[in-house]
Amino acid sequence: MSRPSSAGPSANKPCGKQQQQQHHTPSPAAAPAANPTAAAATISAAGAGSSAVPAAAAVISSPGAGESSGGPVSPQHHELTSLFECPVCFDYVLPPILQCQAGHLVCNQCRQKLSCCPTCRGSLTPSIRNLAMEKVASAVLFPCKYATTGCSLTLHHTEKPDHEDICEYRPYSCPCPGASCKWQGSLEAVMSHLMHAHKSITTLQGEDIVFLATDINLPGAVDWVMMQSCFGHHFMLVLEKQEKYEGHQQFFAIVLLIGTRKQAENFAYRLELNGNRRRLTWEATPRSIHDGVAAAIMNSDCLVFDTAIAHLFADNGNLGINVTISTCCP
Repeated sequence: MSRPSSAGPSANKPCGKQQQQQHHTPSPAAAPAANPTAAAATISAAGAGSSAVPAAAAVISSPGAGESSGGPVSPQHHELTSLFECPVCFDYVLPPILQCQAGHLVCNQCRQKLSCCPTCRGSLTPSIRNLAMEKVASAVLFPCKYATTGCSLTLHHTEKPDHEDICEYRPYSCPCPGASCKWQGSLEAVMSHLMHAHKSITTLQGEDIVFLATDINLPGAVDWVMMQSCFGHHFMLVLEKQEKYEGHQQFFAIVLLIGTRKQAENFAYRLELNGNRRRLTWEATPRSIHDGVAAAIMNSDCLVFDTAIAHLFADNGNLGINVTISTCCP
C-alpha cells in the first residue's frame, strides 16, 4: 500500500496520495482531560419555595430508581419536574435538597456561591433539609440537561450526573492540545472550527500515512498534531512529550476520531516506529474527541516510549511514525 504524506510548510489542505512525509511544527503541550477506552497492545523490541408536595402520586408513572427512559414526557410530569428547577441556573435541585427558612429551594452548586436566598433574600443558614421533596425526587425521572440539543433520556437523579458527563449530545470542546482554545460546539462544526482557527494543522488523505514529528529534542512539554482523512471520517493524530514522572520525559502517541464513541468502535489504528532493525507497535481503537487524550495518557493507554527509545528511531531529531487506520468487521 502506498503511503500518502506531504512536505513543506504546514497548511490545512489535503495532500496527494503519492506524497511521502508530513513535517510538523511543535506547539505548547496539551492540558489533560477525558475517559479511557479499551485497547490491545503489541510491543515488540419545589416550585422553588414550597416544602409541600403536590399530588405526586397522580402524575408519577415512571420506571423505578436506577432505570431510565427515552419515551415522551407528559405535561403533568413536566409540571412536576419544574418544581425542582433552580431559580439561579435553571438546572434541577437534586438530593440532598436544602431550603431557606421560608422554604425556597436552590441547587447545591449555586447555594455555595450565594449569601442569601435568591427568591426572598432571606438567610440561607441554618440549612434546612427538605425530606418531602427528596422523596418526590427519588420517584421522578429527570430530563438530561442536554435535552435541548437532542438527548431524549430521562433519568433517576442518581444516574443523571454520570450520564451527563458522557452524553453524546454534550457540546464538543476543541480537540486541539493546549488550553488556549475554549471553543465549544456541535460535532458537525468541529472540522470547520479546526480549518478556520487552527490552520497550521495539516490534513493527509489515506488510511496509511507517515507522521513526521520534527525537533523532538526540544526541551519541556511539546506536542505535535496532524489530521488524517479516510473512510469518510477525519482522525486527529497527537504526539505529546511531557514529564509524567519527575525527571523522566516520555512520549505519548494516540489517534482520536472526529466523531462519537459509537463511531470510533468501527475503526482500529496502528502506530509503528520502525528503523535500525527495530520495531515498536501499538494497536487500539481510536478514542472519540469527546473523551480527549488526558485519561489515555494518565493510564498509558496509548503508544508510550521514553526519550532513549525515541532516539533509537529518530533521524537528525525527526521521528517518523507510521499510522494505519482500518475498519473493524461488524
